[in-house]
Amino acid sequence: MKTELLAPAGSMEALKAAVSAGADAVYLGGAAFGARAYAKNLDEQEILSAIDYVHLRNRKLYLTVNTLLKEEELEEKLYPYLRPYYEQGLDAVIVQDMGVLKAVRSWFPDLDIHASTQMTVTGSAGARFLESLGATRVVPARELSFAEIQKIHRTTNLEIECFVHGALCYCYSGQCLFSSLIGGRSGNRGRCAQPCRLPYRVYEGQHGQGKPAVMNRENEKYVLSLKDLCTLDILPDILEAGVYSLKIEGRMKSPRYTAGVVSIYRKYTDRYLDHGREGYHVEPEDRKMLLDLFDRGGFTSGYYEAHNGRDMVALKEKPEFREGNQKLFDYLDRTYVTAQQKEPVSGHVILETGKPSVMTLSCGGVKAAVSGQAPEAAQKQPMTEEKVLKQLNKTGNTPFVFERLSAELKGDLFLPVQALNELRRS
Repeated sequence: MKTELLAPAGSMEALKAAVSAGADAVYLGGAAFGARAYAKNLDEQEILSAIDYVHLRNRKLYLTVNTLLKEEELEEKLYPYLRPYYEQGLDAVIVQDMGVLKAVRSWFPDLDIHASTQMTVTGSAGARFLESLGATRVVPARELSFAEIQKIHRTTNLEIECFVHGALCYCYSGQCLFSSLIGGRSGNRGRCAQPCRLPYRVYEGQHGQGKPAVMNRENEKYVLSLKDLCTLDILPDILEAGVYSLKIEGRMKSPRYTAGVVSIYRKYTDRYLDHGREGYHVEPEDRKMLLDLFDRGGFTSGYYEAHNGRDMVALKEKPEFREGNQKLFDYLDRTYVTAQQKEPVSGHVILETGKPSVMTLSCGGVKAAVSGQAPEAAQKQPMTEEKVLKQLNKTGNTPFVFERLSAELKGDLFLPVQALNELRRS
């Protein structure tokens, strides 16, 4: 079974943390058209670098273009915005606007298009329609049951991507106008003010017929704030329903949060893929780790198994001060956030008097060779294999580290250290 673990990246630091922790792909927003306008987001040069960064490590990058566009934006701004990323090798765009879908399919015929959860695809008919328009993947509405997901899987050739962890909207995906109505900040333009996370009083009774009765308790005011989604216990069911991509929510979260959640879902996705349902079990300490990273009143498994219900709602306010798990935070920072992930390289150098020095390298199935200055016959102290390898092994701040490095010295010869450095740099 092929699966993809898809992580959010609100910054370059979060992207690197996600890749280090085991994400197969990341999704991020740029300077425009993303549904998280208040995330740090990346500028054009950072996204171009990010595409190279993930491709070097055999991962993928998807760009969110999942807001509703105005006519002039579609005609004048979207194409020049997307073109540099397309030319750099962007793997897919995530879209909400039908006009954007049509335009992207016309401009970039071979670029994958993912239909965002904001499209509110609630069944197989909608998924088939999007497939006919050129979409390659659908992110169905979060409200779907296993049976509804299975039907999309059976009746289309689309990849299916579903949320497995993170914040849930109270409203249907992509259909909320609450923020727009009360504050003029539209979620469909990437500017949701999250009014559903605020405390409210619930009243029973009509205006003018006496004083309405307050229905909710003093400590249960968060009546529109849903608990975060956590699906560790039902991960086998999700995968067996035909879901290809397991999506983690959280572009506004810290690199530490991203790394922690990705590492846990990597562990349990691999456990299921390696041992099947029979060998699948979840350790309590891993559930606790996820709660230590972020807790909005516990977790819910969302709509996969339930239509709705009171136990999905946070209701109570989080305590203002909770002792953070500093030991966990330090471990995540040290292991994933600050550690630079390097790609293993094999190398071999041949040095022979009077002939250009030659270095061959291989990494991830790609081979390269460079030639440099020719060694001279040694007048006094000939070069040693140990000295050559010590100099060539200094990969420094590059994204590479030598897994294997060997040297072949033919005869007593001498080559300046500067020439060895130049060979390595080349």
